[in-house]
Formats: sequence, C-alpha cells, structure tokens
Amino acid sequence: MKKISLFILGIALTGLFQQCAVSRQISEAKTLGDCKYAIASADNITLAGIDVRQFRNMQDFDLAKSPRLALALLSQDVPLNLRLNLDVTNPTKQQAGINQFEYKVFLSENEVFTGFWDQRIDVQPNGGTTRVPMQLSTNAYRLLTDSKARDAFVNMVENLSGKAGSQPSKLTIKLRPTLGIGNSQINYPGYITIEKEVTAKMLAGE
Repeated sequence: MKKISLFILGIALTGLFQQCAVSRQISEAKTLGDCKYAIASADNITLAGIDVRQFRNMQDFDLAKSPRLALALLSQDVPLNLRLNLDVTNPTKQQAGINQFEYKVFLSENEVFTGFWDQRIDVQPNGGTTRVPMQLSTNAYRLLTDSKARDAFVNMVENLSGKAGSQPSKLTIKLRPTLGIGNSQINYPGYITIEKEVTAKMLAGE
C-alpha cells in the first residue's frame, strides 16, 4: 500500500512539475515579446565562397572575372552565407527566454532566409542583453536570376561594400518563438519584427 501511495504521489508531482515548466515557458516567451531587438552587425558574408566586399558594383558580377561564381550559377547552387548578430535587451523585471524560434529574413520584401533556431536563449531582466549569433545560409540563385530580387540583392552588396551614393536597402527579420509542450509545439501568436537599413557600418558593428 505504501508503494502504491508513493507511485501516485510521484505521478502527481510529475504532472505538477510539467505544468510549472509550461507556465514558465509561456511567461518567458511573453516577456521575450516585450524585449527590444537590434541588428548589431553582420559578418562572414560570402557568396559562392567569395567575400561580398569584392563585389562593389554590378560590373564586379562579371562571370568572366569570377569563374567560381560562374560555376555556381551554372549548377544553380549559389551558396550565400553570413552571420547576423542580433542583440536582445530585456527592459522588464521578468526573465525572458525561449528554447527555439522560427525565423524569416527579408531583403526589401524578398524572402532570403528561413529556418529554426534551436539553442536556448536567456535574457536577464532589468536591461540585460544577450547577443544571438544567427548563422544564415541560403541558395542565392534566385536572387541573382530574378530581375526584381537581383536589383535588391546587388544594392545590398553595394551598401555593404561601402559604395558611395548607394540607395539604402532594408533588412527585415521576423521571429516567432515556439513552445515545447510534451510532444507538441505551439507557435507564439504573430511575429516579432526587426528592421534595419543595410550599410557598410553593419560589418563594423556600428
């Protein structure tokens, strides 16, 4: 009888702990929605393995001068990689955090990156700041072959390279935290949106 009572107590405590864990996730995710977000910098930006700072204008996309880019376009696989350093600041009195989130990154309304971040993020209260180094990768073939997307992409590259007179291009990040409840996942209602103009200062973190 004693063993049965302990077993029932164990089940009850397990259920209580799970309920507490779910409540904590919801509270931390809600606080995450109240945080302030800023794109601190972008670095390690490569296109087909080439540092994008080598592409200062449209003429630098001359395939005769860049056989590596030509081969990538021929295979329709043009890897674009970068690290986007995102600063999250918590102005509230509550702990903010999440285990994973869905993200979408747009360049002048063109969707460039999508994916999931699955590493724990904690942001301390009362002005605590956490830097999230998001490693982003995509196939940029469409960005270079679609006329509308290409103009926005080339303009971004020119901005990053510091070309004088370039029109600012807008980078938009949309984040949606995901809560893990048992074997199910529940998405945060709506997206957290961050916007920033792309300039050469992003490479320097200014």
